[in-house]
Amino acid sequence: MSYIKLLGVSKYFGEVKAVNDLNLEIPKGECFSMLGPSGCGKTTTLRMVAGFEDLDEGEIIVNEKIISSKKKGYYLPPEKRDFGMVFQAFAVWPHLTVYQNISLPLRWKKLNKSEIDARVKDALSATNLLDVASKSPTDLSGGGKQRVALARAIAINPDVMLLDEPLSSLDPHLREEMRFEIKDLQKKYNFSVIYVTHDQSEAMALSDRILVMDHGVVQQMDTPLKIYNEPANRFVFSFIGLSNFINAKVVEGGIKIGDSEPIAFTPSPSPELAKEGEIVMASRPSEIDFSSEGGVPGLVTRKVFLGEIIDYAIDVAGTEVRIQKGRRTKGPEEGETCRLDFMRPHWYSVNE
Repeated sequence: MSYIKLLGVSKYFGEVKAVNDLNLEIPKGECFSMLGPSGCGKTTTLRMVAGFEDLDEGEIIVNEKIISSKKKGYYLPPEKRDFGMVFQAFAVWPHLTVYQNISLPLRWKKLNKSEIDARVKDALSATNLLDVASKSPTDLSGGGKQRVALARAIAINPDVMLLDEPLSSLDPHLREEMRFEIKDLQKKYNFSVIYVTHDQSEAMALSDRILVMDHGVVQQMDTPLKIYNEPANRFVFSFIGLSNFINAKVVEGGIKIGDSEPIAFTPSPSPELAKEGEIVMASRPSEIDFSSEGGVPGLVTRKVFLGEIIDYAIDVAGTEVRIQKGRRTKGPEEGETCRLDFMRPHWYSVNE
């Protein structure tokens, strides 16, 4: 059953349509990520759910109650929505202790002291902050400060948690650590999460479903696995994971790339796309193999050791193609010619 519903939601800034007729439903307890480049409309959508922006069209419904409706002229202020919120800026008060930071919204609600203490201690325990409850947040690392922000959001017992780029200011190691902590907290408390990020690895690691946006329009909404393996269009393919795009020509006997002989690729382009003649092949760096014979000819222009993988740059008919193989995989050296086998190509129109 859907817990959060956005029905025909749109938002304008002057002549710019930041969010265009957005429809989505999020069940209770789901971790739902909105992913896309800067300016795509994901943060604007989150701010409308939070109540920081009013919508220009449509309705937002949570737990069968309308919280924003342009048609009905109804708008519930943010402080009455009781959502947990965590943002990129830690937003902790340096003059208050960790305990006081977490208890502040509960004191604003005028809860009794024993309930405040119980909720704060539970949130401190869940975020591994019990030992620093009496310290100032300024004594903590970036990850510690973000835990304080998470604990403060958890303490109000939210049914919905809104997170806007909460890990982007942390270093890579802390980001990886914190993303799993957020997922564990979501499972423990069973709140619905709307998570905004431009970091695809965060979205993949955390999400039950992902919405990919561009220029305020939904490009695809599905599970992380389906979005990665079955991208709806060229934009989604390019935004999720590393990608290669190579111009190709449909000829008798197969597909010709650069100086290659016609090759019968699997899967092949659809008959409708093949009629265009000039098309684009897309492939992931991990889904290209070096071949001893046949395949597409190329020249190794760069070979870089990156720990567990070796990253190759291959010149294929004037286009740089990235390939990534395990460090134990034997491959050509920089300056050598090679032949490439594209294992799972995707096909797009040159005009897409």
